[in-house]
Amino acid sequence: MPSREFRPGRGVAGLVMLTLAAGYAADAAGMWDAPWTFFVPVLVGGLWLAATVTWVNYRIRRRRVARKASTENEAAPPSSSGSQAMR
Repeated sequence: MPSREFRPGRGVAGLVMLTLAAGYAADAAGMWDAPWTFFVPVLVGGLWLAATVTWVNYRIRRRRVARKASTENEAAPPSSSGSQAMR
């Protein structure tokens, strides 16, 4: 059993930060003349991608837990809406 939860959004964010660090290092070393406008879209786009991956992972886990709970229960849970809840 893994000791930690798998979080792909953090991995994506880490890769984006490593890419930005490599770009800044290459620019500072004179190996690459990158305009500053390159780094802002990479940062914003990378963080957006990390947030999207995190959201998708959350939805998949939530669906998996709900599916597992529904297969473990034989009876349907009581309804909490409508006139039947008032009885």
